[in-house]
Amino acid sequence: MARYARALAAIAILTASSALAQAPSDSYPNRAVKILVPYAPGGVTDIIARHLAPKLQDALGQPFVVENKPGASGNIALEAVAAAAPDGYTLFVGNVTTNAINENTFADKLQMKPSRALVGISRLVDTPHMVIASPDFAASNIAELVSWAKKNPGKLNYASAGIGSYPHLDFLKFARATGIEATHIPYKGGAGQMVPALLSGEVQVAFINLASTGEHIKAGKLKALATSMPSRLPELPNVPTMTEQGYAGIGTNAWQGMFAPAATPKPIVDKIHAAVVHVLNNPEMKAMLARQLMAVNTSASPQEWTDQVRAETQAWGEFIRESKIKID
Repeated sequence: MARYARALAAIAILTASSALAQAPSDSYPNRAVKILVPYAPGGVTDIIARHLAPKLQDALGQPFVVENKPGASGNIALEAVAAAAPDGYTLFVGNVTTNAINENTFADKLQMKPSRALVGISRLVDTPHMVIASPDFAASNIAELVSWAKKNPGKLNYASAGIGSYPHLDFLKFARATGIEATHIPYKGGAGQMVPALLSGEVQVAFINLASTGEHIKAGKLKALATSMPSRLPELPNVPTMTEQGYAGIGTNAWQGMFAPAATPKPIVDKIHAAVVHVLNNPEMKAMLARQLMAVNTSASPQEWTDQVRAETQAWGEFIRESKIKID
């Protein structure tokens, strides 16, 4: 009888352990999931999150709600997701600035290290970057931009998604390479605020992704001076590359990626990863995003993506230290 009781107890423990092991992913999600975006609506980070959210809702059966939380170059949203319960109900869509650069440029201000406080779920899309000018700006190519800036020292304003963002760092590299002076105008809302500033002439130029500006370029409301891609883009065959214009290596072609708090159970992370990969690699979704100049580029696994982001974080740190770039 005692042996029978012990056997029953052992079975109960195994059953409970098995249930606990399966529970995180089997029952997930059973309520709404929040996706934090570190910028105002309108930029590519916001766009991809909003395309993804309803499809994840269809795939996983619960609402996925996008919440914009701009400010401090994306750090407000970063710290919010890092501090959230690691249960899969708070996710983050960020980019190379928020998840690889900020850890280096804001090391003394951030309360955590994004590469350690967050776990990668998957890379989402890649977006080509451009040098874009306001419609009335005198320059139509990089040589004319440099010439104008040298003839009008201190009068050139350039936009970025915030201090330390890659549009900021890219322009710093460009200014050093050309010897021009320019005034940095940061926008906490990212491309959602940078584009209106370019359209209005509040700033004359910016390194910015094509997904956020493509329609305005086609409509003649913004001018594309260069692409930082290795070769000309089929969508803009008349726009030369930075390399063609003598500035190889300047300009970042950026990724967007999804993350969760680091302690989120692996079964939940794996389940979200599988859903994201399934949704984004649907032929109709890929075609729709391609029309918006976003190339789907999902990760083979969450670990692969986490490792890639950590490697990029280290590489940006080395560049910033070697260049003695100081972010006040």
